[in-house]
Amino acid sequence: MNRSPLVLKIDSLALLLLPLLFYACGNTSTDQNDHLVFRYNEHANITSLDPAFAKDQRNIWACNQLYNSLIQLDDQLNTQPDIAKSWQVSKDAKTYTFVLRDDVFFHESEIFGKQKTRKVKAKDVVYSLTRLTDTKIASPGSWVMQQVKNISAKNDSVVVIELNQAFPAFLGLLSMKYTSIVPMEMENSDFRENPIGTGAFHFKRWEANEKLVFRKNDLYFEKDKNGKQLPYLEAVAITFLPDKQSEFLQFAQGKIDFLSGLDPSYKDELLNAKGELQANYEERIQMLRAPYLNTEYLGIYLDHPSSEIKSKKIRQAINYGFDRNTMITYLRNGIGTPASGGFIPKGLPGFSDASYYEYNPRKAKKLIEDYKIETGNQNPKISISTNASYLDLCEYIQRELQKVGLQVEIDVMPPSTLRQQRSAGKLASFRASWIADYPDAENYLSLFYSENFSPQGPNYTHFSSKKYDSLYEQSLNLGDLKQRIPLYQEMDSLIMTNAAVVPLYYDEVIRFTQNNVNGLGINPINLLDLKRVKKAKN
Repeated sequence: MNRSPLVLKIDSLALLLLPLLFYACGNTSTDQNDHLVFRYNEHANITSLDPAFAKDQRNIWACNQLYNSLIQLDDQLNTQPDIAKSWQVSKDAKTYTFVLRDDVFFHESEIFGKQKTRKVKAKDVVYSLTRLTDTKIASPGSWVMQQVKNISAKNDSVVVIELNQAFPAFLGLLSMKYTSIVPMEMENSDFRENPIGTGAFHFKRWEANEKLVFRKNDLYFEKDKNGKQLPYLEAVAITFLPDKQSEFLQFAQGKIDFLSGLDPSYKDELLNAKGELQANYEERIQMLRAPYLNTEYLGIYLDHPSSEIKSKKIRQAINYGFDRNTMITYLRNGIGTPASGGFIPKGLPGFSDASYYEYNPRKAKKLIEDYKIETGNQNPKISISTNASYLDLCEYIQRELQKVGLQVEIDVMPPSTLRQQRSAGKLASFRASWIADYPDAENYLSLFYSENFSPQGPNYTHFSSKKYDSLYEQSLNLGDLKQRIPLYQEMDSLIMTNAAVVPLYYDEVIRFTQNNVNGLGINPINLLDLKRVKKAKN
């Protein structure tokens, strides 16, 4: 049958466009392929795809799609095999021996020559971990190797790591993206143009400030419980809209699949005061919530010269003087758990159900009156430093404390200035948060160990207790978590009874997805893992 020139031109154009449509991965994807592409926005631009610089969530999420580490964590934060199929720990908890899988291949790349890829070997593990301490690289993750004495490759499939001293949380450290395994051949390669890992997805293209695209790794080693190779998706497309409101509009229109966190610009649009989806979104999207290893708090610099800060009564009055439940309901739309149980957050072994400071304005007022009698200071006042994002919380605390007789000044400053002055000990009290670097309560309790005084360490309050230090050091020598938990809870109790901090709330991970997304999951460290995600056709 003869065909007209116009039909032939249209057919030819369609053939040319089809691969381009799929390659765009979400920007101009056809409806037929849309269910194979997972799309999300990163409003804070990704700065690096080198895992040695996976410090911020934006970089961690991207790197988690490209790389694997020796071990990984499941959604309950239990250690699971990853590139290492098994490991042994010596009796003194100083030597770790890892046996590697023999079916893990690096992403295909020209750096491997004609063979295009090769298996991961023990020498790659040694290279990947030791490069964290290379001063030329200057990785912010170098601290992960602080306790490491030596790393060696016993053979191609066995790695031995020796520590200077026992550190029970070490396995948790090895699950961090800093410790991702890269090939030795990357030594002289550019991670922006050619990041090579072993992850479920491989790098495809990166258009600055516009889009980052990953494609399915056909060599990936993990399988689901039915023996099907992961991942299910064909691609991941990340856009870079800088405005949170624009990001939300894209999600509401179905142009991105996933939204993380609750920004003030859209929180009331999505959720009611009880933390439930508004009625007009119930059938359109899914919401996932889980405890987040993040404690929001007011820190108190105990070496500050003011008599109010030095007074335990005033510090306790601050803890008693405002209603955390009301704060969560009206300022956080019900997202988060009021922090009356201590500094260790909900969801982490060591969290205590003990209630140290329930709302008690009468007791707060009595403590302040006692302080006035003892000191003769009839107009006690404190200053709270914060950044603009948490001004509403601090203003609420200000109003409530003024009702019980304590005047509060609020000093709003840029986040970078707040961090610098907090570390330098120039702030009497400050709003802060501590997000777990690894899933062990030691990560939180190290903030109050006297050897970690700022600016050299993270003890910004300058809390000091010989009993606390003794318990902390004792816990480091216990490999069994069940044995450490009572010590963790006793340390937490010492922090709270001395009122070195004012815990505000234990945060929650909150995720919103389109209703055709399945298998995303949720975890207390808010790690984005896309290898088990499926999208149904709309």
